Amino acid sequence: MPGLSNALTPVLLLLVSNIFMTFAWYGHLKYKTTALWIVILVSWGIAFFEYCLAVPANRIGHDYYSTAQLKTIQEVITLVVFAGFSVFFLKEPLTINHVLGFGLIIGGAYFIFHGPL
Repeated sequence: MPGLSNALTPVLLLLVSNIFMTFAWYGHLKYKTTALWIVILVSWGIAFFEYCLAVPANRIGHDYYSTAQLKTIQEVITLVVFAGFSVFFLKEPLTINHVLGFGLIIGGAYFIFHGPL
């Protein structure tokens, strides 16, 4: 199914790009004794790779999805990646409030991909 794999490519690129961006934005929190200017430069370097994936993901994805759908896909992926990162890398627990809040956001994504009520 070439159409499905082509439509899946931007999703996979966004997934990997979000892993890079999550490390760029939040990875330094595990290294609070490192000078701020160093973590800014390291984060900027990591973000470069995120852009190398996110830009093509959006360019390719726009052939299959609207801009609002692409942004929604990216946000849902960001929540999933962030939740895993928070638990496994930062060792911070996810509470029921986090799960419910993320669930409401993901529930909102439903309306982006489905017609009017």
